Parts: sequence; structure tokens; C-alpha cells
Amino acid sequence: MSSRSAIVLACALHVLRPLARLLLRNGVAYPAFAVAMKKVFLDAAHDELRDSGKKPTDSAVSLMSGVHRRDVRNLGRLAEPAAAEVEGETPLNMASQVVARWLSQTDCLDDEGQPRPLPRSGDWPTFDALVTSVSSDVRPRAVLDELLRLGMAQEDDQQQVALLITGFVPRQGFAEMAQLMQDNLHDHLAAASLNLQGDHNYLEQSVFVDQLSDESTRRLHAVAAKAWRQAFKTVMTEAQARFDHDQQHTAPDLRMHRARFGSYFYAADKDDHPS
Repeated sequence: MSSRSAIVLACALHVLRPLARLLLRNGVAYPAFAVAMKKVFLDAAHDELRDSGKKPTDSAVSLMSGVHRRDVRNLGRLAEPAAAEVEGETPLNMASQVVARWLSQTDCLDDEGQPRPLPRSGDWPTFDALVTSVSSDVRPRAVLDELLRLGMAQEDDQQQVALLITGFVPRQGFAEMAQLMQDNLHDHLAAASLNLQGDHNYLEQSVFVDQLSDESTRRLHAVAAKAWRQAFKTVMTEAQARFDHDQQHTAPDLRMHRARFGSYFYAADKDDHPS
């Protein structure tokens, strides 16, 4: 194995350690993971061959991925067509868009920039009108029920809806929290991988400090959370403005790109036990 290959493999194995623990805690042992990884490597080989202008034959895919040709054929026949489907406006998708607009509309915020409770109906701003401003294809009640189910909002007896968090972070719903983790980590790793290859120069930075006490890590976490809230407001406001601009001025076939900006904080002791 070349030095470059060894470096990349060691890096990948270190990255996978937390994921391996997550898998084991949820009943996924190595054999099931190893079988599932064949499809991941086949998809990656298809992408690499296509991007390099080569035909993704069974032989070429097998040679690049290291997966036996028999598995290439069998897994290819079992490929799901769902990857080509466009995800519709489900209540969960709508919920994330409504939260984003709620946090970026100045008349939906108080003097400190925090989301104001909104009446269900009446003069703008209202919750129902906020949902309708995003899309009229999903009923506001369905979106509200989704936010309530995820522990992200509450409704009082006066039909006032309050947002409980300053971002789309479900407090309940394991599948939804897993989806959010999947999307965040995928894009973070994609950016870091492309930077390592020298293909791009995406923002991918962090602050590191060690030899701290437990109290200091807690205080640093609070500072990081405060910094994120400010960064979130700045980037979310611009993201909403660009989204609205493109909806009005850019043809649908040119609105093909997504962008994700995130932040994270982690603290652990010398044995990698979370603080």
C-alpha cells in the first residue's frame, strides 16, 4: 500500500471510530456493516468512473472498488431507483423551511433578535401566513403538528405558537435526528475530502485547545454556542435572501445547488471519554 493510501486509510479508520460505536449501540455489528459497505464502494466507483469520462462497466467497477464482479452484477440489479426521485414537500421538509423563514424575517423577531410567538391567524405575522409564504401545498396545521412532535414548538390556549429553539434541531424523533446528523456529517466530510484532494478550498476550520479543566470546557462550550447563534443569524439571513432572490429571478433548471454552513463543539478527556 502506498504512503498516500496508508495515510488516507488511517484517517478514515480514525473518523469511523465514533460511527462504529454508534452502530454497535444500535444493534449493527461488523458483518452487516461490511455487507452494506459493498454498495457504498460500488456507488463511489460508479461516480469516479463517470466523472473521469470512463464507462462504468462491471469489470471497471469491480477493478476500482475491489468488489467481486458477481456482487457488482447482483447489487446493480437491486439498485433502488429512489436516488433519482425528487424529494417532495413533506411536513418535515416544510418544517425546516418555516423555521428558517421565522428566524430570518425581522417582523417575526423581537428586539433582541429572538423568534417572537406568533398567533395562528390574523394580521401578519402569523404562523399560518408564515407557512403559506413558503408553500401552499402543505397545510399549516400539518407543519405545526410536525414542529410539536419534534419538540421544536409549543402552542398555548390562546393559539399562540412559540418556537422553542433558534435553529432546526429536533428534540424528539430518532429518525429525524439521525437524518440531520447524516446530512451534516456527509457535507462536512465531503468538504474536508475535496480540500484534501486539492480540488476545492471550502471553509473547514476549527479551534483546538487541550490541558483544560472540566469547568473550562463547559464555559468554552457556552462561548461557542453564543458565537454560533450570532453566525447563524448572519448566514441564515443572507441564505434566505438569496433563496428568495433566486426563486424570483433564476430559472428552475439553474437552481441546482445546495449549501450548508454548520458549527460543532466536542470535548473529551485524554482517553476520549466525552466531557
